[in-house]
Amino acid sequence: MEPEICCCAEAVSKVNDAADLLDFLRIDVEFEPVCDREETKCSKNVMRKHRNWERRLEAKKSKRKEEKERKKLSRQNKGATEPQLSKRVIKAITKERLEEAREAGLRLCVDLSMTDCLSAKEISRLASQIRRLYGCNKKALRPFHIFLTELNEDSLLYKECVRMNDGFLNYLIDVTEESWFHLFPSENVIYLTPDASEALEYIEEDKVYILGGLVDETIQKKISYTRAKELGVRTARLPIDKYMVKRPNPKNFHSKILAINQVFEILLTFRDTKDWTKALAAGIPPGKGYMVASAASTDIINPPEEL
Repeated sequence: MEPEICCCAEAVSKVNDAADLLDFLRIDVEFEPVCDREETKCSKNVMRKHRNWERRLEAKKSKRKEEKERKKLSRQNKGATEPQLSKRVIKAITKERLEEAREAGLRLCVDLSMTDCLSAKEISRLASQIRRLYGCNKKALRPFHIFLTELNEDSLLYKECVRMNDGFLNYLIDVTEESWFHLFPSENVIYLTPDASEALEYIEEDKVYILGGLVDETIQKKISYTRAKELGVRTARLPIDKYMVKRPNPKNFHSKILAINQVFEILLTFRDTKDWTKALAAGIPPGKGYMVASAASTDIINPPEEL
């Protein structure tokens, strides 16, 4: 009988110990510190914002997915009515157009006689701009006949073109060490320079358009204009003043000096559209501080934010 009493006593003792432990661990909500309640409230706000953010993220993902499906369906519908050309066929068509341009296309020459004025960094930038210019010409329905004049094989620019521009040696253009002045009759030449007094109104198919091979950050001014005047050829500038206005900006920066690939893109676009507004808008980046006149009223209503 005594062992049973002992067992019961031990069981009761263990139950009491467990009860004491639970009382010790129990958290009384009534005496919860105020800071804990504030932290709980903050945590709820954070969780609510996080849930809202997740919902917006899911909505954006869903919208992107729908847009992707819509574009895919549009391509499929277009493919059903138009034959899809392989890369090989597109490459062959592009090559044919460029070869035809070399036979009878509108001539455009990049005058590379002034590279002595450029630093090594500017030379690299010019090589990059030549690549972009050629890329624009490849995509054009009516490409130009491109000349790079006074480009010597032992020059830094030539080496940079080979190094930076994949396939440069196979470009369908004319590269020569001769001067454009000896290649074309001076009466057929129009040297494009931002310092010219005459604005270019239209493109003449029988003329040769010359671009000065300088980058748009060259410190020295009027280099190409001075060279053209010394050689006695006609000069012209893009009609930026007629079709564009200055765009307000925090730095009050406005420049009409463009990279050669930007000028070329403008000429390509104008040749196809006969619209200077579209052409200038396509080639002049916003960072130059100009915009087409038709966009001026919209810009006044929605002024640019300061950086």
